[in-house]
Amino acid sequence: MTKLYITRHGQTEWNLERRLQGRMDSKLTPLGEIQAQWLGERLKDEKIDVIISSSSGRTIATAENIRGKREIEIIPNDNLREIYLGQWEGMLYTEVERQWPEEHKNFWNFPHLYKPINGETFSQVIDRVGNEIEKIITQYKDKSVLIVTHAIALKGIISYIEKKDLKDFWSGAFMQPTCLNILEANKDNRKFILMGDTSHYKVEEEAI
Repeated sequence: MTKLYITRHGQTEWNLERRLQGRMDSKLTPLGEIQAQWLGERLKDEKIDVIISSSSGRTIATAENIRGKREIEIIPNDNLREIYLGQWEGMLYTEVERQWPEEHKNFWNFPHLYKPINGETFSQVIDRVGNEIEKIITQYKDKSVLIVTHAIALKGIISYIEKKDLKDFWSGAFMQPTCLNILEANKDNRKFILMGDTSHYKVEEEAI
């Protein structure tokens, strides 16, 4: 059995500003660092053989905070980066909604109709992260791997594993910062046994 612990990065400055990140980056907030440390404390007794992180700064920083003082290698991976949002990257949600109202509406409500402005489609994200997850399962057979990625990339992994219709991309739990998802995989089966869990949070606060 291969076990994947999959999480999203901690809260960032741009999350607070309601600014779209995609392939661009912003620093973790103090709360974002603490969220990662909470998850690290939760996983401290779990055997983790390797950490594979999106190569973005916010995910690498999250991986380091989760790892803490444990001696576990962190491997950057470009294929686990967030959806590429093209012209939207670095813009406020309100700016995008004002300039591209139809595509903004489709992005959040009708993902099967979303047409990016020089960016990736949801289908392309699902293919990209799905292929990478299969590679990781093969390469780390019978190991335990921590994967640190992003909200939409994580939803893409879930959509791939659960074979969701594209229109249902956003269904299910919202991926809060450092939420825990656990995927078990063997030769013939892949199954999430935990999804979107934030029971390691020490304060009653959602931080999108």
